[in-house]
Amino acid sequence: QVQLVESGGGLGQAGGSLRLSCAASGSIFSRFNAMAWHRQAPGKQREFVALITRDGSTNYADSVKGRFTISRDNAKNTVYLQMNSLKPEDTAVYYCRGVGRPGFADSWGQGTQVTVSS
Repeated sequence: QVQLVESGGGLGQAGGSLRLSCAASGSIFSRFNAMAWHRQAPGKQREFVALITRDGSTNYADSVKGRFTISRDNAKNTVYLQMNSLKPEDTAVYYCRGVGRPGFADSWGQGTQVTVSS
């Protein structure tokens, strides 16, 4: 099973930037159709943030569109989430998810905390 490990979280300021990384223990797209970021704020359900497919297509939640960018480095088996123009409401635990190809289960990372101060 491919393991996903997030890093890069921490404390950011409103209007600032942070970059999250999700490193996979194996080839990402040999197993996954897409890679995604989700987040969960205290007391709220986990929500979709961004996704990148095998062919490089991307999709974003309306709340982050124009501020966040998802990208990948296939050689490093790593997916990134560049977060700009941060807002306090971006505060959450951010999770990396591998969307499994047929016959493969999804994989989730352990999460990384992002806190944005006003």
